[in-house]
Amino acid sequence: MDSMGELWKTQLHPARSDPLSPPTVRLARYNVAVAPVIRDFQPDDFEILWRMDQECFPPGIAYSKPELRAYLRHRGSFTMVATDAENGKVAGFIVAHGGPTGHIITIDVAAKARRSGVGAQLLRAAEDRLRAAGSCAVGLETAVDNVSALSFYKRYGYSVIRTLPRYYSNGVDALVMKKELT
Repeated sequence: MDSMGELWKTQLHPARSDPLSPPTVRLARYNVAVAPVIRDFQPDDFEILWRMDQECFPPGIAYSKPELRAYLRHRGSFTMVATDAENGKVAGFIVAHGGPTGHIITIDVAAKARRSGVGAQLLRAAEDRLRAAGSCAVGLETAVDNVSALSFYKRYGYSVIRTLPRYYSNGVDALVMKKELT
């Protein structure tokens, strides 16, 4: 296995146009990574989640400890944690709040776990829980300059509905995004 947890396999393929030509060699890539385990937040997770939030977001967007603690404890909110199935290390988390229109407070994925599906699994799990609790839609905010988050949310069906000027404490505008949960 390479460092990305993938296995490369050599496959022989005969040339299609000439039955007498020698077979060609093609490398096929197989992702053999194990899906993360999604579970509910446990109080012992707090420090790890706070440190992850500090690494994921710049000052002015990352939450202080009291802010993050308040969101985790807020009535009607829930937090789901993704852990590595092999070693139990936290790979990411999502905080959401229920209601007729649910709200994604934050989604954080550790740098080493990005682009592996952790964020998508957390988002789907939160959307499923919101839907089951009766939410018809879900909204969120993301910084206008967070291109990777904007692309991620658009890929999963979120649309920009408006801009909030100077939303973050560092003066950066936010895009409000929404998705129907039908």
